[in-house]
Amino acid sequence: MPVFTNPRRTPSFGVAPTLEDIEAIAAEALATIPEEFRRHVGNVRIQVDDFPSDEVEKAMELESPFDVLGLYQGVSMVERGAGHVANDIDRIFLYRRPILDYWCESDEDLPHIVRHVLIHEIGHHFGLSDDDMEAIEAKAEEDSRRA
Repeated sequence: MPVFTNPRRTPSFGVAPTLEDIEAIAAEALATIPEEFRRHVGNVRIQVDDFPSDEVEKAMELESPFDVLGLYQGVSMVERGAGHVANDIDRIFLYRRPILDYWCESDEDLPHIVRHVLIHEIGHHFGLSDDDMEAIEAKAEEDSRRA
């Protein structure tokens, strides 16, 4: 399995990156997340699949399996009570084919895209909504323009 030591540099591929390539990029991206957040996602399994399952596609009412890059499946930290007993493993799914499709259509590098999707799904694990994360991203972008 390739190891990508610089998450801001797109590795060169002679063929489309494999599931294992995306897993390696995700592992490196996870390593860049601050420890105070990373320790809370230690029990969350990160899984890379080509596409969402038929059940997920139907439940999310997707027009196409390319419509979602990732998914958090589990009970968010804010929904857990003191006596929470896990019935299943919390998972973050990264969908290789939609990610690669987005990569081909954008000017972003692949590790940046994988990291962004991973962090977005980790946000759901912490209980953040899509609107919460969009507001955080907009503020971060505004702050970086000012700097």
